[in-house]
Formats: sequence, C-alpha cells, structure tokens
Amino acid sequence: MSILSEEQSKGTVLVKIEVLREFAESCFLKIGIYPDHASIAAGVLVESDLRGIESHGVVRLKDHYIDRISNGGTNPKPKIRILHEAQSTALMDGDAGVGLVVGYRAMELAIQKAGVTGAGFVSVTNSRHFGIAGYYPTMAISHDMIGIAMTNASPLVVPTFGSVPMLGTNPISIAAPVDDGPPFILDMATSVVSAGKLEMAIRNGEEIPEGWAMDLSGSSTTDPKIARTSQRFLPLGSHPENSNYKGYGLGIVVDILCGVLSGIGASPGLGKNFGHFFGALRIDSFRPAKEFKQMMTEMGKDLRATPTVPGYGPVIVPGDKEQMVKEERLINGVPLKPEVVESLLFLGQELGMQLRI
Repeated sequence: MSILSEEQSKGTVLVKIEVLREFAESCFLKIGIYPDHASIAAGVLVESDLRGIESHGVVRLKDHYIDRISNGGTNPKPKIRILHEAQSTALMDGDAGVGLVVGYRAMELAIQKAGVTGAGFVSVTNSRHFGIAGYYPTMAISHDMIGIAMTNASPLVVPTFGSVPMLGTNPISIAAPVDDGPPFILDMATSVVSAGKLEMAIRNGEEIPEGWAMDLSGSSTTDPKIARTSQRFLPLGSHPENSNYKGYGLGIVVDILCGVLSGIGASPGLGKNFGHFFGALRIDSFRPAKEFKQMMTEMGKDLRATPTVPGYGPVIVPGDKEQMVKEERLINGVPLKPEVVESLLFLGQELGMQLRI
C-alpha cells in the first residue's frame, strides 16, 4: 500500500539535497556507525544524486548499505588501518567497513602523501561498495592535484570471446582542476554500462540497448530483467568486432591495481569484499599549477567548440553534464521517482527516522 499522496505518486518528487543528506546521515547513525563516518557516508552518497547519477545515490541507501550493516556483511565500526607504508604509497585495510568511508579515508591519505612527495598512491583491501568512483578524485582538485580512483567488483562482465563473467564493471575515474569552468571529471565503467543502469531500466520499465548484455545462452538481450539475471555484461566496446578487448584490458588493469596489488584478489574470488586504488599527483611537482590549469581551460574550450555532426551536439567535456545538473539541483532539489521516495519513507519507518518531503 502506497504511503505517498495521490499527487506525489503521479510524478517525480523534488527533495532538497540538505534533506536527503540529513536523512541518510540519520539512518547511518541509527544503524550504529561512528558519527564522523555517518557524515562522510551520507555526503558521498547524496553527491551521486546531486550530480545526476541516480543509479548510485539514495536509491542504494537501504540495500547496499543499511541492510548490509544489519545483516553483518558490513562492519559498522571498522578499524581502518595501514598495513604497509612507504613514503609515497600505502596498503590500507578497510576492515569490512562502509566503502564510502574507507574510500574517503584512503583518498585523504593519497592526497596527504602527494603533498609531501609530489605523488601519493593507496591500494585498499577488505572494503565494501564505495559508491561513485568520481567522488574521490574530486577531493584532490582543491589541492591543485590530479586525482585517480578505481575499484574492482564481483564478476558481471565477460572477457572478449568469453561466455562466463570474469570481471567486475571495474570503474575508473580521473579528475583534474582547471583555471575557469567545471573541472575535468571522467567517471566510467570498463564495461559498456554499469549495473546501476540496468536497475534504472527495470524501475522505469524500459528496454536496454542491444550490445549491453547477454542472456544465459550468450545471445544479446534488450530485456534488463534477463540481463540482471544472467549477469553477463559486455566489456566497453560491446562486441569483439567493435574492439571490446580494450574494455576487457582496462578491466584487468583495475583488477591488478585494486585486487592483486592489495591482496584481496581479482573479481572472480571477491564475493562481498572489494579492493580499491587511489592516487593523487601534485601538479606543481611537474610544472606551475596555474599554467597547467590555464592550459586545461583552453583545451576544454577547444573541445567544446568542435563542429558537430548533424543531429548531435554540442560537444562537452567529461564533468560538464554533471556540473550543470548539480547547479540546477542545488537550487531546485533532487527529482526522485515515487517508488524511490516510498522506499526511503518505509526505511525511515523501520529506523524511526523521518524524511521531510
């Protein structure tokens, strides 16, 4: 039975970002994580919705985080610690903690090391789902650094010519500051599409494009429910004739840096444990940061001025779309589908929290 009003059930519900953040933080606190961890986790999570990446936002609050803490799969009070350290590198143990927090702490350490040595790299073992990869590199931007983040995940992606999933969607993200305008933020899965896009297609009752996933027989499917059941995503590039070995190779790179380097292992053996990798490069250890950022701005202007093919355009730079969405949502709020709002309201009832809509 719906707990939304008839008007709310007809379309999207606009919710202020402060309301979402407060609600998420209250839920994390109620489930027993440290107050500073709750603040970090809520901030990372709602940033996804703020940037328009709804597949990784509050829609995942219950199943990816609250429920996994409740059922013992995630440690609410982890002792995040450094297992091995050199001047510019470290191996961090997340102690099965909330990945949103573990990732934040690891990126902080990478930035700290880059501030001293010019470059900092942190590999993480024994962590959990860390949300959007694109959040963490942006932490480096205000320090005039280039940020890097990636994570491996349980197998969903088939290798080139393969019929069984052997890689996670294994996203990579890189962010760089500019002198004027939105920063460069690349955030991409090494599969054709992230798992969250299938979930969104199912919620919206939409088909998925041909070339995203295969069914259990190895044939391409446009049914997101079949794709979710088969768990056979295609690497970036889609089919072998479209050079999907490139996406396959990038997925392996992520497994090397996140899984093999950290010791947690490659995708097929992960289960609920994930490994991450973070990096920070201090620009002025290469050249003056101001000059770098000015050149980044000029490069962005040139790319955006590219003539377009008929029916498409304009050309944008990675990060532009998310920045535009963020600016609009900071003013007007985040548009949530009725079923998402309802799930949050039910979660609030379970935990004794109130979502103010």
